[in-house]
Amino acid sequence: MNAPLVLDADAVRAACGPVDAVEAITAALVSGLDPAADLPRHAVPVRAGQFLLMPSEGSRSGAHVGIKVATVAPGNPARGLPRIQASYLLFDAGSLNLVAVLDGTALTTLRTPAVSVAAVRPRLLAASGPLRLAVFGAGPQAHGHVATLAAALTPHRSLATVTHLVRNTRVKPADGADVVALDSPQADDVLRAADVIVCATSARTPLFDADLVLDTAVVIAVGSHEPDAREVPAALCARATVVVEDIATALREAGDVCLALHEGALQTQELVPMRDVVTGHTNPAPDRPLLFKSVGMSWQDLVTAEVVLSRAG
Repeated sequence: MNAPLVLDADAVRAACGPVDAVEAITAALVSGLDPAADLPRHAVPVRAGQFLLMPSEGSRSGAHVGIKVATVAPGNPARGLPRIQASYLLFDAGSLNLVAVLDGTALTTLRTPAVSVAAVRPRLLAASGPLRLAVFGAGPQAHGHVATLAAALTPHRSLATVTHLVRNTRVKPADGADVVALDSPQADDVLRAADVIVCATSARTPLFDADLVLDTAVVIAVGSHEPDAREVPAALCARATVVVEDIATALREAGDVCLALHEGALQTQELVPMRDVVTGHTNPAPDRPLLFKSVGMSWQDLVTAEVVLSRAG
């Protein structure tokens, strides 16, 4: 039996770029992959935080199964360490032999914005002109969404402006974009003008007022995966077409959705599965905000890991 291939973060990024990941997620859904059939993930509490165990056998090829083991340590940023770290184990589907070990943090940073962009790209490509992008946060997922949006929309649309909204303006994002303090009057102006708003934070309460969002805007919320934490207000869910990866998963884990439902701002039957948008089965109204709420699902890691494996040198 051959030793498993070990791919560090640089190897993962070299093997699969943002556009490759978006196309892989899109192709998986178009070819019939059903997110509702994904295996459930499990959160296991430990003293310093929790393990997230994310198994899946929902690959395009059927050749592999995999599991991501992620750790969430809320105290790590104060130690200068990442809040979330992960490893991904990829197995042969028939024998369950271990085929590869991938840097799970790099894989997550790659696939999360790819999922977001796959979900909203039909809406963004239905219009023209440069996009004004507002991003809550300045970490890896914030930067990853900027890079993936820019790459996946080229040559049809470009990013006119990118502004990161952060609590500490001394934080400088990796993409070199503008930085604005969350509590400044300028932040409201940025949101009023934004075509796309990305929320990639650890916030547990809404980051902004729903009235600031344009009727034509796209909002992407990826920061929370707990039923009692949210980044967007219920009033936005009431105004928007709300797209989720999978309805049952969103009802368990997406606080932005769960809390809006509890407050009567949203009805379960109004939720739109991402697959319906990607395949063209549903076309969200262009004169309402489009909110894509993602909590991350195991099939996304497996689909992306297979692309990485197929292209790794």
